[in-house]
Amino acid sequence: MFASQSSFVMYDEEFKRINVAIEKLLRESNAKVIFLVDKNGQLISAVGETEHLDTTSLASLTAGNIAATGGLAKLIGEKEFSILFHEGEKDNLHISIVAGRVILVVIFDQRSSLGLVRLRVKKASDELGQIFKDLADKAESAEKGGGTQSPFAEITDDDIDNLFS
Repeated sequence: MFASQSSFVMYDEEFKRINVAIEKLLRESNAKVIFLVDKNGQLISAVGETEHLDTTSLASLTAGNIAATGGLAKLIGEKEFSILFHEGEKDNLHISIVAGRVILVVIFDQRSSLGLVRLRVKKASDELGQIFKDLADKAESAEKGGGTQSPFAEITDDDIDNLFS
């Protein structure tokens, strides 16, 4: 299943569907920025006012935050905390786990509210969960159908030697 894999291949069709879903969430929640991050800390996609943000650091710190709170959850007998909220003076962070595999980060300010963000995130999470299920199904059928497991599987030692000579 998808959650047990340490990495996955992103197909263009699903990437476009993901961007449509998070752009819709950005509009409907009146948020400033929305990120989708792999649990390993890799940024999958970002929409909104991202030009003044260090997206790489935000992605890795968010994954670290999820990992740390996961440790806290286990200490008190919970599987995980699926939603985190951080309130700041100007901006707020709403962080949620989608499909057990990716982290959805919504940055919003006074133009929106926590209630609206939570409502819209729930709806978007269902849609994103379906996209990631479709992605997992596609990857599984490609693997079973004789598709290569790695995009590098057909590269030979000679190809590598030619590249570096």
